[in-house]
Amino acid sequence: MPLMLVRNDITLMVVDAIVNAANTALAQGGGVCGAIFAAAGAEPMQRACAELSPIQVGEAVVTPGFALPARYVIHTAGPVYRQHSAQQAEQLLRNAYTHSLQRAMERGCNSIAFPLISSGIYGYPKEQALSVACDAIRQFLRPLEDEPEVYLVVFDRDAFSLSQTLMGEVASFVDQHYVDGQQRHFARHSLHEARPENRFLPETWRDDTCLTTATGLDDLHLTYKLEDAFEVYLLRLIRTLGLSEVEVYKNANLSRKLFSKIRTGNGYLPSKRTVLALAIGMRLDLEQTQRLLQRAGYALTHNQMFDLVLEYFIRARKYDIHEINATLFKYDQALLGC
Repeated sequence: MPLMLVRNDITLMVVDAIVNAANTALAQGGGVCGAIFAAAGAEPMQRACAELSPIQVGEAVVTPGFALPARYVIHTAGPVYRQHSAQQAEQLLRNAYTHSLQRAMERGCNSIAFPLISSGIYGYPKEQALSVACDAIRQFLRPLEDEPEVYLVVFDRDAFSLSQTLMGEVASFVDQHYVDGQQRHFARHSLHEARPENRFLPETWRDDTCLTTATGLDDLHLTYKLEDAFEVYLLRLIRTLGLSEVEVYKNANLSRKLFSKIRTGNGYLPSKRTVLALAIGMRLDLEQTQRLLQRAGYALTHNQMFDLVLEYFIRARKYDIHEINATLFKYDQALLGC
């Protein structure tokens, strides 16, 4: 699970380290910073910070977590957006994430939770802040063999925003294709009005009547026996597409451990979410995705919000797993990756 969005109070995250969106003086502030100080114990945290202050924008230092569930707090100062050019602000924000991850690795942390740095009173546009965060974290993790678990923690879905153009396109696609007439305009309503039964897709769901007869993989001159196991089909497909296994599971936001479990086989069948993550990681078109799903006994349908969001991105050939997950998060759906 290299990078996941979660809705939670960061002070409650049971991880090796949480990141504090600090000021350069490392003084107790408001917002996330004030909540972290209060939960850790303001006096011991301030004493520890006083020994390390001041820091520069983009730098990161470490203190104990004190009363927090996390062992460490990594304090980093993000940029105040209006005080820099857009290019300078982006680089400083990237530095804040990268240096925080470096401090975590130096202390052997296997899990780290970030807030969306600089997106509050520091004024960094939330949509851009999310994009920079995801890209900076992804670039840092990509060369690592053993990736830590990284979480972007938001208190609620309104704590970050996505492109209104993107959300409008997704809503329009869902509105056009959702098969339940009584919920035809579901996507145009508040995302928080989603019916509970539509929020999460059961991993063992099957519907053979919805499987399509795809021919896309035949165009790649692949010959498979119907009885071939899923992992055999997957590994041949990866090779045929000229991809590496590492490239695929990293693009799919999957851990090396999970991918190894899939490739080993032994009767293990991945969840539908994992199969779709692999399809995204291989940049498959819709026909190829349906064929891959079929091998695992799944299919994309038009009566599940999760399926429709994924179909939109695949049809549009938009394969940024973190943009997809951010959209799923907005729609209160389960995320891709594990």
